[in-house]
Amino acid sequence: MPPHRSKSEKNDGMAKHLRRDPYEVLGVLRNSTDQEIKSAYRKMALKYHPDKNGNDPVAADMFKEVTFSYNILSDPDKRRQYDTAGFEAVEADNQELELDLSSLGAVNTIFAALFSKLGVPIKTTVSATVLEEALNGAVNIRPLQLGQPISRKVEKQCAHFYSVTITEEARDGFVCRVQSSDKSKFKLLYFELEENGGLSLALQEDSAKTGKVTSAGMYFLGFPVYCLDQTTNSVAAAKDPDAAFFKKLDGFQPCEITELKPGKHVFAVYGDNFFKSVSYTIEAICAAPFIEEKENLRAVEAEILSKRAELSKFETEYREVLAQFTEMTGRYTKEMQEIDELLKQRNEIHASYTTIPLIKRSSSRKKSKAASKEAEEDGEVRDRKPSTRDRTKKKWYNIPLKVDKRKPC
Repeated sequence: MPPHRSKSEKNDGMAKHLRRDPYEVLGVLRNSTDQEIKSAYRKMALKYHPDKNGNDPVAADMFKEVTFSYNILSDPDKRRQYDTAGFEAVEADNQELELDLSSLGAVNTIFAALFSKLGVPIKTTVSATVLEEALNGAVNIRPLQLGQPISRKVEKQCAHFYSVTITEEARDGFVCRVQSSDKSKFKLLYFELEENGGLSLALQEDSAKTGKVTSAGMYFLGFPVYCLDQTTNSVAAAKDPDAAFFKKLDGFQPCEITELKPGKHVFAVYGDNFFKSVSYTIEAICAAPFIEEKENLRAVEAEILSKRAELSKFETEYREVLAQFTEMTGRYTKEMQEIDELLKQRNEIHASYTTIPLIKRSSSRKKSKAASKEAEEDGEVRDRKPSTRDRTKKKWYNIPLKVDKRKPC
């Protein structure tokens, strides 16, 4: 008779059975690039987002399925595991979900903020409201001149939009950077212009702590420039400290856009704090005067890519040596304990020759001394001559009796 399964277990089993291919869910091919996968996800996530569909359960299920599929295909390791062995090779419980803080509610936002403060990495996504307003062209765009920084304050889960005009001079390289002196969390966004005049999100860069500030930047230098996702594999790294080293460069991925054509381009700063606004400074820079810096960046990133390839091989060797070292360390501890125990027993045996016999000898000496003393006392009694007092002393059996012999008894 098969074992009884609870209703939740049946639902979980049915959910696993009904899982669709992530490529099919997102409507992309198996050889699709990261940019194509990300673009497909953003369009579908915006389409089925709970903010736009109210209490529609079908849309909510689709949103979860789209997010689940993207969490697999956006991670190089999980995508490779899925392509090799399907869902069984993917740890679904450890998937990192991107949370829309604007739809969490006050209580859940407090919990998310608490976990973030405790060091638990929480990925957040841009509010669906902001994305929809941008797609409909209902946002206020402020011009940003090259080389002229602007400092402002943006509210949480809101965005400030800026337009930058790329000239022929800036075609050789363009950089957009944002810094926050109060170390606030924010996102730097880049939007593409749609035919209907709306804006669709194409790139996003999360802020990271660099010294006394948090900063984010986008570099369009005419050659592949890489960005580093600090939260990649952070959960696995927390479980295995060594993984923090070997997975350090897994989030080092090429940016989806390497250069910008002359014309108008739109960037935005999104307030990613949980409760408070974000103070920031944004600046657009022409990279043409920084020829040496461009070449240095190209060389350094090439070395980083080489190191990333070496780490995979080195990890295998390290794990093997670590296993041997752990075994040797365990044996070392065991041998040391056994040696210490043997030496302890040896010392105890040695001590028995120096402590126990002394007690026996001392007791025998006392006995011999007592016996000799008694013998001496006996000898003294025998050898002692009677004194004058003893000679004159009369004993009752020596008392002379006067008997009159003439009278008959």
